[in-house]
Amino acid sequence: MRSKVLHRVCAVSLGMAVWMFPALGADDKPAVDLSFRVADEPSVTRHSVTIDGRELSYTAMAGRMELPGYDGKTRAELSFIAYTLDGDHGPEDRPLTFSFNGGPGSSSVWLHLGTLGPRRVLMDDEGMPLPPPGRVVDNEFSWLDLTDMVFIDPVGTGYSRAEEGVRPTEFFGLREDIEAVGEFIRLWVTRNERWSSPKFLIGESYGTTRAAGLSSYLQETHGMYLNGVILVSPVLNFQTIRFNVGNEMPYWLFLPTYAATAFYHGRLEPALSEDLRSLMDEVEEFAETEYLVALAKGDRLTRSERDEIASKLARYTGLSKRYIEQTDLRIDIFRFTKELLRDEGVTVGRLDSRYKGRDRLDVGDRYEYDPSYSAILGPYSTALNDYMRRELKYVNDHPYEILTGRVRPWSYAQDQNRYANLAENLRSAMNRNRDLYAWFACGYYDLATPHFAAEYTISHMQLDPELRKQVMLSHYEAGHMMYLRIADLEKLKVDAVEFYRRALGD
Repeated sequence: MRSKVLHRVCAVSLGMAVWMFPALGADDKPAVDLSFRVADEPSVTRHSVTIDGRELSYTAMAGRMELPGYDGKTRAELSFIAYTLDGDHGPEDRPLTFSFNGGPGSSSVWLHLGTLGPRRVLMDDEGMPLPPPGRVVDNEFSWLDLTDMVFIDPVGTGYSRAEEGVRPTEFFGLREDIEAVGEFIRLWVTRNERWSSPKFLIGESYGTTRAAGLSSYLQETHGMYLNGVILVSPVLNFQTIRFNVGNEMPYWLFLPTYAATAFYHGRLEPALSEDLRSLMDEVEEFAETEYLVALAKGDRLTRSERDEIASKLARYTGLSKRYIEQTDLRIDIFRFTKELLRDEGVTVGRLDSRYKGRDRLDVGDRYEYDPSYSAILGPYSTALNDYMRRELKYVNDHPYEILTGRVRPWSYAQDQNRYANLAENLRSAMNRNRDLYAWFACGYYDLATPHFAAEYTISHMQLDPELRKQVMLSHYEAGHMMYLRIADLEKLKVDAVEFYRRALGD
């Protein structure tokens, strides 16, 4: 595989050099390399890791791959990191898994250094950050014993960039993104002679949207049939998470996660504070019956009905009844994150509501920042940048875009005047490829893509009963990145072993 040769040198004037290094004379040279460097070819390194008591040798490749248009002209270069197990085995003997995160605008770093890769970012056992700087350690729960892996950074993330003269916005959309990542996958499989390998996709957050879209796109466009699609903290039907006026769906689908959050922070009465799963069963039953009916009735609710619903919402959320009445029985996610622990002067996280933060002021109806994102941004950014240079030996002076807002605006043109729903793409792919398996992995403390919304999506895919048996659902006692918590990282690996076994027919 070849990567386009780039020689981009940043010319530094003598005046600038003297300003930066005032002790230098006109004929002296600075001690650091001021040239702007991008590796000509991918870096290939060899390593080993111990998984389940076995030492495994593997090859890592890091670099960028040209992404051509249909006319063969390069449109972009996508950065990637690939891991393949060493040994005497053919492509048909080793599954191949393509991984990406979401955003839109996120690099692949979270799944890569959080759960799948042979190295992971070190956090404490509950997933809370350690003092900086962040660092990586061997990942004894890596999936490398199950599958070879390729981590993909879509255009605008990681080191991936549009080609000079090509507008980056040509990649910033639901359809455009699926086509670009799909072309990368096709090209990777072709160049590395992996068409005969069992193939899997794993995405997180918006990456699950991409994965569901790719499941049908790869099948219909290239005849590439997958064995499994893994959806970590999924969002396929965007109506389930958009708190728009007139859309009642998120209010009742988020309610179980509000209750889980209140449970974690000790804001529920003793009768509701003994067992999380029992609490979820009770709240989910209320959400899809009494609460859903109340939302459907709108202002036709009688005073007594309204009072009863407000009382139950207060009991399950830890918020005051008066506050819930002021919200018209409709609790927005950002209001909840600010209100739950307002009396303590702290907020709770969106990606993971176990985390707490503190704003400058206690007033307001939303937090200043997501404390759960702030807790992981530093460790993962530092660890990734150090890991790429020192261990993978990949040189690229561009900033590695961990999670960027530069991919805006994101186009949903094909779903204009409706909510994007990629669950239908996944249903269609499973209906045509009846050996395709899907796995939904959800965290109880995820306020970005709640577990109950995922369960609603699954139950409304209209799969026939036989295919429904090929859908696996798992829950974890952490948030969006459930693997931050070591117990859930271990459970995720156990569940992965089961899923690959089922999808491969073992």
